[in-house]
Amino acid sequence: MNINQSESTVELKPLSPPYFLFGKDADKSSSEQFLLSIYDSGQASIFVVDVLEDGDFRYVALNPTHERWLGMSSEELQGKKPEDILSPMDAAKVRQHYNDCVRFGKTISYEQCLQFQGVPTWWSTTLTPLRDANSKIYRLIGTSSSISPIKQIERNGKLQAEKAQLLADIDQKICQSQDLETILPQIVKEARNLLSCDRVLVYRFQADGTGAIAAEATIVAHGPLLGKNIHDPCFTTKHQERYRKGGIQVIEDIYAAGLHPCQIDFLASLQVRANLVVPILLHQDLWGLLIAQYCDKPHQWRDAEIDLLKQLAVQIGIASQQAKLQQQVENLKAKMELQRQEYAVQVQKIQDFQALWQRITEQIRDNLDISQILETVVQDLAQLLKSDRCHIELYDTDCTLATIAYEYTHSSPLYQGVSKQVADFSEIYQRLLQKQSLHSVEILHGWQPTLQVITQLAYPIFDRQGMLGNLWLIRTTQQPFDEWENGVVQQIASQCAIAIRNSRLNQTIQTQAQEIASIERLNNQFLRALAQELRTPITSINLAAQTLESMLNLEGLSDKDIVPQLLQILHSECGRGSNLIQDLLTLTQHQTPPDPQTLIPIDLQTWLPPIVESFREVTACQKQQLKLKIDTALPTLATEITELERIVTELLNHICKYTPTGETITVSVQLIADMMQIRFQNSGLEISAQQRARIFEPFYHIAKNDPWKHSGTGLELALVQKMVTNLGGKIHVESVAGKTTFIVKLPRA
Repeated sequence: MNINQSESTVELKPLSPPYFLFGKDADKSSSEQFLLSIYDSGQASIFVVDVLEDGDFRYVALNPTHERWLGMSSEELQGKKPEDILSPMDAAKVRQHYNDCVRFGKTISYEQCLQFQGVPTWWSTTLTPLRDANSKIYRLIGTSSSISPIKQIERNGKLQAEKAQLLADIDQKICQSQDLETILPQIVKEARNLLSCDRVLVYRFQADGTGAIAAEATIVAHGPLLGKNIHDPCFTTKHQERYRKGGIQVIEDIYAAGLHPCQIDFLASLQVRANLVVPILLHQDLWGLLIAQYCDKPHQWRDAEIDLLKQLAVQIGIASQQAKLQQQVENLKAKMELQRQEYAVQVQKIQDFQALWQRITEQIRDNLDISQILETVVQDLAQLLKSDRCHIELYDTDCTLATIAYEYTHSSPLYQGVSKQVADFSEIYQRLLQKQSLHSVEILHGWQPTLQVITQLAYPIFDRQGMLGNLWLIRTTQQPFDEWENGVVQQIASQCAIAIRNSRLNQTIQTQAQEIASIERLNNQFLRALAQELRTPITSINLAAQTLESMLNLEGLSDKDIVPQLLQILHSECGRGSNLIQDLLTLTQHQTPPDPQTLIPIDLQTWLPPIVESFREVTACQKQQLKLKIDTALPTLATEITELERIVTELLNHICKYTPTGETITVSVQLIADMMQIRFQNSGLEISAQQRARIFEPFYHIAKNDPWKHSGTGLELALVQKMVTNLGGKIHVESVAGKTTFIVKLPRA
C-alpha cells in the first residue's frame, strides 16, 4: 500500500534501544541486555508509541521483525502518526485502540486486520502503557503476532458454511418454482456479499451470439451495467468453445496476466482489475457467464472462491433449465386453456344442437302438427348457426315445382309461399335432386334482390320413398359454414324428412281409419240385420215346440220317454240360439256409438252384496268358497246400473265355471286414486299370457277346458269388455302363482 509521508510538528530525537524501555536515565545492565536481545531477535513485532501532551500519538521505534512487515525502517518511522503509514480506515482503528489503552490506563489485547504492503494481515496485539515519575502515561509499547493463518482457516470455514447455506437457499427457491428474474438478482447479491468483491454479474448470451447483463450486484460508484448489451471484441468462437467445455478464466490483475491489449482495454473500460469468469451451461450449451470482479485493485482468487462461483453457476444452470421448463409448462397451460375454451365453445354448440335435436324428435314423436314442427326447425336452426335466413321448400309430386313452405328471417322480404320452377334453376336443383348438398358464396339476383354477397347452404330432404324438399340456410356475409355446421344441417334435414313423411303417413292412416270405420258400420248393420232375420225362425221353432208339447199331452203320449227328451233338447237349443242372437244384438249395439247414458249414483257397500250372495248356492254346490271384501267409507259410484250389473254377473258366472272344486272365489272393491277398482279372483287356475291376450275375443275358450262342459254363447267376456269400455273404464286379466284375477276399473263420475 502507499505510505503517506507527512512532516511532524514535534521534533523527537532518536532513542537507541533499550532506552525507550527503561527511560532516559537508565543504565545498561544484564536486564537491559536481555530485553535488547528479545527486541532485536524475537519473532513478535514490537513497536513503541509516544503519547504527546495534546493526546496525539507518534511512533518512536520498531523492532526488526515489525520493520519487515511494515516495509519501513525504525528511523523512517520515527515521528510519524498512524495516518502517515496506514490507510485512513486502518489508522482510525489503531487510534481507537491507543485511546482505549490510555483511557483505561492498563494493558489491553485485541485482534485486528491491517494492510501492510498491499497485503491484509491479521494481528493479535497486546498494548502496555508506561508511566513517568508522576504516574502519567507517556509511552505505549505494543507486541503483535501474526494470526493470519488462523483467521484464514476461520474465514474459510465461515465461507464454507455461508456457501452451503447460500446453495441451500438457492436450491429451495428453485424447488419453489420461482422465476429466473427473481432468482438471479438474489444469487448475485448473496455471492457478492459472500466473496466481499466489488461486482458480480450474470451475462446471458442471445441467439445471435451477442449478450446482455441479466443480473448485477455491485458497490462500484460508476454506472451499473444491468440490462446493457456488452460486446467483447476479443471474444471469439474459440473462447466460447472453451467455456462450453467447462473452462474458466481467472485474472488476478489485468495488467499482469498477459492479456491481449484489446481485452485489457475492454476490461479497463468496465473498471475491472481482477476478473473471475465461470460458464453457465444448459444441456451442454453455453447459456451465459457468471463473473466476479474487483475494480480498484488486484485480487488473488482463492480455491474456495472459485469453487463457490462454479457451484453457483451450476445452480443458475438448474434454475434456467427449470425456468425453461416452467415456460414450456406455461405455454402448454396457455395452449390447453385455449383448447379448453375452444372445446367449451364446441361443447356449447353441441349442447345447443342436442337441445334442438331433442325438441325436434320430441315434437316428431308427440306432435302430429307438421307446421309447428318445421316452424320450430327453421327458427331454432337459424339461431343456432347464426344465419340471417332459414327456410324449407317442398317439391310437388313430380319435383318440378319448389315452394317455400316454412321460413324464418331477421329481415324482409319474406318469401313464404313463393314457388319456383325447378327448370329455371337447373344448376342448383340438379345437384339437390341428386341428393347432394350445395354450399356456395355468390351474388344472387332475381327472386332475392335484397341479398348481395351471401353464403348459402342447402341440404336435400329425402327418404327411401323419394325427394321431399330442401333445407336452406343463408348468411349475408362471406363466412362459410364449417364442417360441424354442415353435419348439423344434414342431420336436421334427415329429421325433417322423418317428420314430413310421418305427417303424410298419418294423413293416410286417418283416411284409412275413416274408411275402416265406415266398413265396420256397414258390417254392424249387416250383423244387426242378420240377427233380426234369425229371431223369426227361432221364435217359430219355440212356438212349434210348445204346440207339439200340448198335442202330445192331449193324445196321451206323455208316457213315452223319448218325447220329453226331445222336447228338452228342442227347448234347450231354442234357448241357446235365442241367447246367441241376443248377445249378437248386444255386441253389435256396443260397436256403434252408444246412446247417452243415464248415470245413477250407487253405494257399492249396499248394492253389490245381494248380487254376490245370489251365487252363494252355486258355489256351495260346487264346493267353492265365496268371499266379498269392500273397503269402508267408499264414495258413491255414478254409473249405468243395468250394464254394471251385467258386468258383475257375467264375471261371476265365468269365475264360478272355471274355479276348481275346493278353491276360493274373492270379490273385492277399493278406491285407487279416482278409479273404483273391482277385483274378481279365483284360486286353483292359472292361464298363460298368450291365452290372456285372447280371452276377450268372441267364442274364445281356454284350451284345456271343454267348451261343451259349460253353457253360454261364448260372447260373454267380449260383451263385458265392451260394456266396461262403454262406461269409460278398463278391464284386464292377471294370472300368477295359481291365481287368476279380472280387474275392472271404473271412473267415479
